[in-house]
Amino acid sequence: MALGEKIGRFFGMTDEDEMYHSDDFYDKNDEEFVETPKNSKVVSMHARGQEKVEKKIALFEPRIYSDVKVIATRLLNDQAAVVNFQRMDEQQAHRVVDFLTGTVFAIGGEVQRIGEQIFLCTPHGFVVEGNVAAEFSDNDF
Repeated sequence: MALGEKIGRFFGMTDEDEMYHSDDFYDKNDEEFVETPKNSKVVSMHARGQEKVEKKIALFEPRIYSDVKVIATRLLNDQAAVVNFQRMDEQQAHRVVDFLTGTVFAIGGEVQRIGEQIFLCTPHGFVVEGNVAAEFSDNDF
């Protein structure tokens, strides 16, 4: 008794089941099946041209040091931030600038001074054209 027959009996197959093989139904007129490639309806996202992602710039005027968390979160979410320190104590403003400088460094961005007490923080991928920081001395802030 062949191994196949033993396995067949184990699973409850009888000789009657073996009578119907696919070979018994082979028609001489059957041709070899060749799968034709179908046109895919799935299109790559880049195939239609790169979609423009909306970049945002958030404006902030912090008053206390804890406001820096909101600014840093925006930067981490790939949004630029313009930060105006006119309503903040100078010592706290220095701490916020230090914190934002570290955040921007970590994400590969830049910090630029665009006013006497106004800074532009951009994450990686933003391009800023022009330079107004040359009008300020290094000791101003």
